[in-house]
Amino acid sequence: MQKKYVPLVVFLAALLVFAAHLGARAVLSSPTFALAEEKRIYLTFDDGPSTVVTARILDTLQEENVKATFFIVSARVHGREETLRRIVREGHTVGIHSATHVYSQIYASDEALLADVAECADCIRRVTGVTPRVYRFPGGGSAARERQTQLLSDRGLKVVRWNAVCGDEEIRNADAETLVRESIRTAGKKNTVVLLLHDSAPHAATAEALPAIIAHFRAAGYVFCAY
Repeated sequence: MQKKYVPLVVFLAALLVFAAHLGARAVLSSPTFALAEEKRIYLTFDDGPSTVVTARILDTLQEENVKATFFIVSARVHGREETLRRIVREGHTVGIHSATHVYSQIYASDEALLADVAECADCIRRVTGVTPRVYRFPGGGSAARERQTQLLSDRGLKVVRWNAVCGDEEIRNADAETLVRESIRTAGKKNTVVLLLHDSAPHAATAEALPAIIAHFRAAGYVFCAY
């Protein structure tokens, strides 16, 4: 090959490599080839532990090989210490909900909130040996609690809200079928679902509904997660 053609050949080769690179990027960025976002659901239970309902829920979770997150009220732990230990032993997450669940006390001041959090955290550590890292505001949390959320974040706590409900608090005397339907309806088509349920004593219907809730979201391709 004559020397005068060498630069031209090098240029054409470089152009081909660059074109191939652009083509690969176009393919990878194409919606057809993009990886679908994994669908996740977090089952979160508030207001326990209770003797019967929490035990039934734990039985179902064990049978289904599903992990969940339990936001506990420490005033309800006395006499149910083994239930709390079972939650941890079976691989679930225990989070702080409240020491008392009495709003007028908890939200009297920032100091009162932090004292309530500390009391509940101390109970969890004393009974299970685990230091809790997640928190849920009693009654829920909104933008109005952003300052308090920051206070808790500064102390190493992740505040967990929800974006779907089973309706066991919102719908009076709801049966299991209603709770399943409400879970599906409020979850909608979200890729990440944080489902609010309750495991305190009055919520036997929640324990009854849980197998069908798990079956639905598993069939819909969701992965079950805990915090």
